[in-house]
Amino acid sequence: MSELRRQVVTGEPRTVHGAAGLPGLRTQGEIDEQTTLGAAYVRSLMRSQLRAGIAAFVVLAVPVAVLPLFFGALRNGPVEWLVLGFGCYPFLVLIAWWYVRRAERNERDFADLVRGRTPEHGPQ
Repeated sequence: MSELRRQVVTGEPRTVHGAAGLPGLRTQGEIDEQTTLGAAYVRSLMRSQLRAGIAAFVVLAVPVAVLPLFFGALRNGPVEWLVLGFGCYPFLVLIAWWYVRRAERNERDFADLVRGRTPEHGPQ
């Protein structure tokens, strides 16, 4: 009678599909093992998220810096209060909406890259 060896099964064996044949598994492994290539992938995601955050900040900071000059030249109290009370909020919501869409697209593109698929939107 042949002797049987006990094995602990923790997941699907990598040899079944061949990790070298599936780019998604290879990329995921690079990230999980924190190799130089995996760190480059993560840095790329962080850079794209940082670019989106800086762009949103600049688009917000420029009007905030210019508003006092505009109000000083206008010298009309009721219009100033209308702009501050109602005019700023649609602008803030638009910036927030753009930023969230951009951050989600960056994450979706990164997930596609990890899975081995080509991102829908090229590098931006």
